[in-house]
Amino acid sequence: MAAAEGGRNLTLADVTVTDERVARRAVMAAAIGNLTEWYDFGVYSYLTAIISKVFFANLSPGLATVATLATFAASFLIRPFGGLFFGPLGDRIGRTKVLATTVILMACGTTLLGVIPSYAAIGAAAPVLVLFGRLVQGFSTGGEYAGAMTFIAEYAPDNRRGFLGSWLEFGTLTGYTFGASLVTLLTAVLGDQRMLSWGWRIPFLIALPIGLTGLYLRLRLEETPAFEQLVAKSPQHGGTAIRDEFRLIFTRHWRALLLVGGLVIAWNVTNYMLTSYMPTYLTTTLPRHGERGTSSTVANVLQIVVLLVLMVLVTFLGRLSDRVGRRPVLMTGSLALVVLGVPMVLLLQVGGIGPTFLGLMMMGLSLVCFSSTAPSTLPAMFPTEIRYGGLSIAFNIFVSAFGGTTAAVMSALILATGDLLWPGYYLVAAGVVGAVCVYFVPESARRPLAGANPAVASEEEARELVAQAQADR
Repeated sequence: MAAAEGGRNLTLADVTVTDERVARRAVMAAAIGNLTEWYDFGVYSYLTAIISKVFFANLSPGLATVATLATFAASFLIRPFGGLFFGPLGDRIGRTKVLATTVILMACGTTLLGVIPSYAAIGAAAPVLVLFGRLVQGFSTGGEYAGAMTFIAEYAPDNRRGFLGSWLEFGTLTGYTFGASLVTLLTAVLGDQRMLSWGWRIPFLIALPIGLTGLYLRLRLEETPAFEQLVAKSPQHGGTAIRDEFRLIFTRHWRALLLVGGLVIAWNVTNYMLTSYMPTYLTTTLPRHGERGTSSTVANVLQIVVLLVLMVLVTFLGRLSDRVGRRPVLMTGSLALVVLGVPMVLLLQVGGIGPTFLGLMMMGLSLVCFSSTAPSTLPAMFPTEIRYGGLSIAFNIFVSAFGGTTAAVMSALILATGDLLWPGYYLVAAGVVGAVCVYFVPESARRPLAGANPAVASEEEARELVAQAQADR
């Protein structure tokens, strides 16, 4: 790079050196919030059958399942409002304060589900309270994930942003796997009857101490270097005014908004298909339509194994994206969905441990191409002054419309048409959208974030960067 931002020659003062210990703490603090969010999703997904019996006992089994999944989807309908509220606020007052708020709200929303009386005890008030808990969780999540992506991206050195960003999804997989494993263990130990009576409440109650841990870690961190640079340049010594932010996002950066949305569709349709709908599809939907299906225990174990494999791969692929670029990894995932979307669902219909595991693993390997790379790709598409807000708005609108509704839409479409291949069709469509967007997304690997100084991991790297810039003049 020959010059710093604003046309000045690049000097050591223009290069941000991120302390490795601080960067690790930032990654941990961001990832534990994501762990809290996905722990909740894992628990809710694996307890769908019990939740439908406890809170929707007045409905038929089929409608109760749809109502339970629709309540899950309702939390996504409010996510854009959380993004509209927390995102611009994070660009105004800072990332750390907002992320401390979202993590504790998420934990409280999840914990609430563990103390709500059943339908048999309080009637229609029970599902209403469940909906309220999901809305609290969804509103806070609207400011959580985009903020965590922003937080890590702004702390990471330019040549390690893919690797460090992939740890955010390691937190996702850890949270979901922990939730799923805990439900599976409790079911095996307590048995179906005690699990239905009171055991299902335990996983929801555990969310509170997890959230408090995340709050402690986040409160110990300072603001990101990129945000501090923004504040230092501002005459008001603050971030972007909210009115200016909305104007910039929807007039000057609408193209980035749409490209982020397309990548979010491909990523999150696959994500929620695997993590939210597959437990119901394998254990309830297939047997209900005369197919072999899979027992609850076997389905849980197979999916946990797949998630453990993804946990091993996700950071390796994140590191790979720092070397070969983000676009090749993202395009691989998109094309895999297009080519393998229907075959992987056909394998699930065959039944048996082998075909079911292979189908789930194919879906998981497609997903990890996005999970490893998108957390470092998406923040780079907005400048510092609107990064949190632009990312929150784009991410949550498209997650709400296409990702979080996946389970409910699949359940309703199969119920209406009887066609068990709808998950495959949906994955193919998501892959097409992803491939088109990847084609237009600029490569961001090993490059500074827009509106921020170049970032390196040591003083030696900073001197080498300045020397190289001067040699290129």
